[in-house]
Amino acid sequence: MNRITPVVQYLIIINVLMFIGTSPLGQDKLMFALFYPETSYFKPYQLVTHMFMHGGIAHLLFNMLSLYFLGPMLENLWGPKRFLKYYFITGLGAAALHLTVKFVEVHYMGDTSDIYVPVLGASGAIYGVFIAFAMYFPNVQLMLLFPPIPIKAKYLALGLVAWDLFAGMSNTATSIAHFAHIGGALVGFLVIKYWQMTGQKYNRY
Repeated sequence: MNRITPVVQYLIIINVLMFIGTSPLGQDKLMFALFYPETSYFKPYQLVTHMFMHGGIAHLLFNMLSLYFLGPMLENLWGPKRFLKYYFITGLGAAALHLTVKFVEVHYMGDTSDIYVPVLGASGAIYGVFIAFAMYFPNVQLMLLFPPIPIKAKYLALGLVAWDLFAGMSNTATSIAHFAHIGGALVGFLVIKYWQMTGQKYNRY
């Protein structure tokens, strides 16, 4: 893969610094996670800060390694400004779908069991990166960690989204915000299709 690019490098540094800097706060670090807006714990800044928070070292490593290996090729393709814009759009799109699903659960299904459970992590934006990579470099072989086998980017992206859709609908692995992952992937797909339909040129500077 390409060497690390500036925006990818800065994003990784910020995520790592946030993880290290907020760890001593204990549960108080959740002030930077994203709470459901109808709770007293919600603050508008959480829409951004939650993207730089992680629940543990494994969570951080998976997201940052994915960004490290996939992000540079997209940043080189699009340029730093467009890559950074895409990253934040997909991260916000992930939050939007997660909160929309939560709203439906609360107001139409009467499920308030986890209304005070916040969501945190860069995974929504990372899923956006996965989808973009699969769309532009579909046949690039990526090596899985578990199990350590190669798989084409297009199949990995489809597999991840399919798993999250199944898990979200069946309420499997409830500690994971599956619809946030799907939101990042869906918004990423729509953004790229919009750029392609409108013939927008890349700004490489």
